[in-house]
Amino acid sequence: MKFVDEVRIHVKAGDGGNGAVAFRREKYVDRGGPSGGDGGNGGSVIFEADPQLTTLLDYRYQQHHRAKNGEGGMGSDCNGRSSDDLILKVPVGTLIRDADTDEVLADLNTAGERVVVCKGGRGGLGNMNFATSTRQTPRFAQDGTPGEERTLRLELKLLADVGLLGYPNAGKSTLISIVSRARPKIADYPFTTLVPNLGLVQYKDGLSFVMADIPGLIEGASEGVGLGLQFLRHVERCKVLIHLLDMGAEGEGRDPLHDFDVLNGELRKYSEELARKPQVVAANKLDLPHAQERLAPLTEEMRKRGIAVFPVSCATGQGMQPLLDAVAEVLFTGKTDKLHVEPPPKPKAEKKAPPSERRPAEAPVKKAAEKKKAPAKKVAVKPAAKKAPVKKAAAKKAPVRKAAAKKVPAKKAAAKKAPVRKAAAKKVAARKAPAKKAPVKKAPARRAPAKKAAPKRARRS
Repeated sequence: MKFVDEVRIHVKAGDGGNGAVAFRREKYVDRGGPSGGDGGNGGSVIFEADPQLTTLLDYRYQQHHRAKNGEGGMGSDCNGRSSDDLILKVPVGTLIRDADTDEVLADLNTAGERVVVCKGGRGGLGNMNFATSTRQTPRFAQDGTPGEERTLRLELKLLADVGLLGYPNAGKSTLISIVSRARPKIADYPFTTLVPNLGLVQYKDGLSFVMADIPGLIEGASEGVGLGLQFLRHVERCKVLIHLLDMGAEGEGRDPLHDFDVLNGELRKYSEELARKPQVVAANKLDLPHAQERLAPLTEEMRKRGIAVFPVSCATGQGMQPLLDAVAEVLFTGKTDKLHVEPPPKPKAEKKAPPSERRPAEAPVKKAAEKKKAPAKKVAVKPAAKKAPVKKAAAKKAPVRKAAAKKVPAKKAAAKKAPVRKAAAKKVAARKAPAKKAPVKKAPARRAPAKKAAPKRARRS
């Protein structure tokens, strides 16, 4: 069956039936009055999500859908019959948009869900509804209203719990064929998968989930390169993404780490929400000899980013169970502990950024300059230490001279305040005199007559 995930159709609801204009005509019934019935309602257009469908192929060849009109009213108070609604079944996960305004009318992501996109017209009233006491013979009726008409665009987004991402020929179809009963086309050339494939994975304890095999993505897929732009919508509903890395890829510019960064960049360009979904990174094709050599550098680089890598081989089935365990834990518990690893601690040398950035030739030059400066500082300190005691000795002598100079005004002030107490001043001088070390230089004894002159000035004043 051909897979079609986007179509454009035209739908129209049925028109309502017109009301009838009639009068009762019977024998022995004079002037029976109006008896025109009402018209029936037109059928509406309803979309229903059917889990048995997986494609929009039916709407590719039949693009016009119209519901039946309501039946018109009749005489003898007979109303017209309303038409049945037109039910259009689509796969689960179909997005209905208005082609003219690009407005999202409905998102049918649940089995059995229904939505009315075009409402049928209402039937008109017959003339019997317009009879009154003053207007007993109305000769008119109401026409039915037309049904709604729209041009729609249907987009199918597959409902899958797990989506497979990777470059073409990375082993996605082989992986889904091993873990489920899906039988996609498998070949040894790129772009083998041209349409998405769904597979039901039976897990432990009766648990199961749906896995989607998405066609290979390449650089520029978000801009329409390759098949990515057509099928990126199918991974938007997935809860977990398995990023399959081709460890055996050969060619110019092909590297597992480069492929990982390119595809994540395309996811961010297409949708930020899609890029934030949890990813399980699996390194595939480890059965090849040269793939083992790439595994260690890839694991170490991913560890620096805090991402765990699950080594698998879809051809031999190696590492399938740990991969499914990690996927099931995210789906059924919401935990992402197995998807992340603790990055290695940074070495101490890396923390000191300035020394690491210096050139090797500059380091010895600066060290030599520091060695030359060190002895110069020591030489300057030693003479300062020798001169220090000389200055201190001079400083000690200075206070002796200042003390002698200060004592004279102190005595003069005492003489001015108390000229009568001369004997007390002599006793104070006598007590302080023996404390001096140099008895030869007795300043108070030589200046004795100056003490007598002080009271005379006080008497004159």
